[in-house]
Amino acid sequence: MLTFGCRTCALVVLALSFASTGYGQANAPSPATNDKAPAFPTNEQLRHYKGMSDPQLSPDGKQVLVRIADATADGAKGHIWLVEVGGGAARQLTYSPAGDKRGEQRAQWMPDGLSVLFLAHRGEHTQLYRLPMGGGEAKVFDLKVTPQVDESKREGALPPVTAPAKKDDAKKDDEKVEPVAIDVASYRVSPDGKTIAIFAADPETPGEKKAKDAKADAEWVDHGLHGSRMYLLDVATEKLTVTGAPMDVRGASWSADSSKLVAIAEGPNGVGELGPAGSAWIVKASDPSHAEKVEGIPATVGPAVWSHDGGKIVYLAQAKKDAPPGYEDMYTYDLASKTTVNLTDGFMGTVGHQEPIALLDGGVLQDTEEGVEARLMRYAADGKSSAVALPVAAVSSAVTNEAQSGWVFLGSSGGKAPVLLYSAALGETPKVLATPELAPKDVKSAAPKRVEWKNEKLTIEGLLYLPPEAATKKVPLIVEVHGGPLGAYVDSYSIFTDYLLAQGWAVLRTNPRGSTGRGAEFAAANKNDLGGADYRDIMAGVDYVLKTEPVDADKMALIGYSYGGEMAAFVETKTTRFKAIVSAAPVIDQNSEYGTEKGSLYDQWYFGKPWMHQADAWRQSPVSGVAQAKTPFMLLQGQDDTTDPLGQSLEMYHALRQMGVPVELITYPRVDHGPLGGAIYGSPSNEPWHGFDARQRVVAFFNKSFAGAK
Repeated sequence: MLTFGCRTCALVVLALSFASTGYGQANAPSPATNDKAPAFPTNEQLRHYKGMSDPQLSPDGKQVLVRIADATADGAKGHIWLVEVGGGAARQLTYSPAGDKRGEQRAQWMPDGLSVLFLAHRGEHTQLYRLPMGGGEAKVFDLKVTPQVDESKREGALPPVTAPAKKDDAKKDDEKVEPVAIDVASYRVSPDGKTIAIFAADPETPGEKKAKDAKADAEWVDHGLHGSRMYLLDVATEKLTVTGAPMDVRGASWSADSSKLVAIAEGPNGVGELGPAGSAWIVKASDPSHAEKVEGIPATVGPAVWSHDGGKIVYLAQAKKDAPPGYEDMYTYDLASKTTVNLTDGFMGTVGHQEPIALLDGGVLQDTEEGVEARLMRYAADGKSSAVALPVAAVSSAVTNEAQSGWVFLGSSGGKAPVLLYSAALGETPKVLATPELAPKDVKSAAPKRVEWKNEKLTIEGLLYLPPEAATKKVPLIVEVHGGPLGAYVDSYSIFTDYLLAQGWAVLRTNPRGSTGRGAEFAAANKNDLGGADYRDIMAGVDYVLKTEPVDADKMALIGYSYGGEMAAFVETKTTRFKAIVSAAPVIDQNSEYGTEKGSLYDQWYFGKPWMHQADAWRQSPVSGVAQAKTPFMLLQGQDDTTDPLGQSLEMYHALRQMGVPVELITYPRVDHGPLGGAIYGSPSNEPWHGFDARQRVVAFFNKSFAGAK
């Protein structure tokens, strides 16, 4: 049921509607040069949108790094660009060799502003590079470690180790432990620039590679010895030291004086499947081999940072009120008094999942959702909160530098392409920075109408998009359901919606109970009721739109991804009001999905362990009602999906086929849950045709079904 993992499911819809990753174009499309009027994008044009993400402000506040992803049609590699705060054209800083299929990512400034760091996978490993801003080629850090683990030497390992003929030979073999290159997953630079925290998985040893080549590669599930570790890199000497933070390290943040880090770890081997398993650790730069656990921080801890004075840790963790896993509050933990303060208790929106920003005045800046907007909230040291006014409805990134001498924001609004914004101080009116052209020429986008309706004592929100044809006649209606369930549609730029509008169809994006943006109680309102009141919320929205808008009740279809795909399957078994239904990466059977997915703890909150609550699990499984299904149904599924595995779609396909219901199943090789969703909705993808194929099939499927309507 997870969409991209429980800790990020509240941001899923932002990603798929291109607010989180900034798909589209930061400035308005160039005026048509051949008298061609702007139009909604075609399927092929969706393969030609670039992406913009990960802004980073320079130490002097005058320049911004931003990652620009090539369009799907061009391979979707990412590159680092430089944007001048004072004006002028943006310029590309990094380029990829022909053999590099990923490009450059995770750029950060060195604190002196003289060079830029980034990650790139060139050759066999993902490595850390340093690019001088004064000119010259990027230099790679040669990062190697003595392996902490060698599974080829554990008891019972295969192939069997042949004993050396002489004792001296055995001693020599034991001494032959050579450093091995690591793949850098992420990194954080200390404010003084002297040390870089490196996060990397344990490398494969020569012995392990030899065993794998010999096909001695059985996997002992949840008994692996490898994990993700944190190292400290001395920039001057390039010496790499492993820290005492335990596996698996998810990330860390430096204190303002560069003396220590707060690191967040999760137990290895799927221990989080048994319950929250996070922990916070303090690692001192002067003694990295020893780490001190912060006992006052709970196991649900998410991102964490130091207050500017170093006396508190600001972190996200599970909300105080009962809510799905991953629904978080923001807390401060005072190290001296060992007391915790909940800064967001009772907040009627939803705290986002980005790392908090500790302000110089003792306050905190955090991303949030309120209704159909994604905004920034400023929490003062005295506990008072206020929204940061910005000219966009959906803010996806907010960054500053160590001195907080400037602020950069990335965001968008429905019908308006993403922009990169800059202000010298938090709260000042920002200006739009010049960024590369990201959208194809002569495309347009539509803003939604915000709609509300009542169902069973709750107010439900949605976004309604109408095509130009609605001005003169009733038009078909496509209903969309977001992923999650802990997610929401926000008023952001969505090129997939624009593509549906190009067909002359209206689009209703719904946020039923269980969605984010309306407080913890609303997010928890579908507990043990999946496919119940949330389904009725959606149908009440359909009825409202039919009464108030020019849409055709005889030409309606529904589409959803992940939880949205699950809801699409519920709709299939509960009503015949739609002419066609598309379910992508769905949950179909709570029992089988629970036992085969990656990360079932999230599902457990909704209905418990299925074998202990069989009636509840079956009631909330769409396949339980398949005998009532009649509507033509299409399934879209990634073959390598570990969140909602392929077996879910296969169950629904076989059941509907045997019931005589028109059903189609299309599977896509090589892709997991998130990448297929991104490709369908228009994200730059290294799979050149997956998204195009799915969109093409959806439109043809809907058109065929509408053709037979009254």
